[in-house]
Amino acid sequence: MRAPDWLTKRPVAHRGLHDAARGIIENMPAAATAAVAGNFAIECDIQLTADGEAMVHHDDALGRLTEAAGLLATKTAAELKAVKFKDTAEQMMTLGDLCALVAGRVPLVVEVKSHFDGDRKLVRRMAEVLASYSGPVVGMSFDPDQVLALREIMPNLPRGITAQRTYDDGHWDKLTPAQRDSMLYLRHGFTTEPHFVAYWVNQLPAPEPWIARNVFGCPLLAWTVRTVEQRERAARYADQMIFEGFVPGT
Repeated sequence: MRAPDWLTKRPVAHRGLHDAARGIIENMPAAATAAVAGNFAIECDIQLTADGEAMVHHDDALGRLTEAAGLLATKTAAELKAVKFKDTAEQMMTLGDLCALVAGRVPLVVEVKSHFDGDRKLVRRMAEVLASYSGPVVGMSFDPDQVLALREIMPNLPRGITAQRTYDDGHWDKLTPAQRDSMLYLRHGFTTEPHFVAYWVNQLPAPEPWIARNVFGCPLLAWTVRTVEQRERAARYADQMIFEGFVPGT
């Protein structure tokens, strides 16, 4: 299966078309609504709750955007929907809420967040939600096991690898050397069989995404594009950008 043509036809708004200065917060309803109004695809993140729901939120812990604290995995969907955010009165959405809001008007690029513990409940819940959704959507993850889960549980859903050249920054300290090694060089692509690659724009060009794009025909998305230099780099080396902090075309 090839990646769908619609995946690269329009820029992808990172966590929706958010703008905190205007009270539009990432991964919240207003950010999705703004992306739809601008005719941009929407990249979003999903996290698993204690009761097995898929919530649209980037961080695995509350606090950066919210008045509450604690791990999402220890709270129910109802508890998370009641969480107060610092700069908006909106509530955290489930993946089902987001699908209902977008209603197929623009593509969704859903990143499956992972604790790298082999738990596939989040992908199973994602499959349940998307079974009744007819809009354009793809899934992706940094975690090779979650990409494999997408392949095995939703074989007809286009799937991608989210990747970068190195994993030696502090964000990846929680992983073992073996786990970090498993993500290098897109080497798991022969088992996960991705249909596209999303690669860190600051590390383009790189041999692995070039091979994936030019030899295996996987479209390349560049994340996260914020500056003019990054936009030029994405245009040169990728098929489309995942962007934030500006509005393409304005």
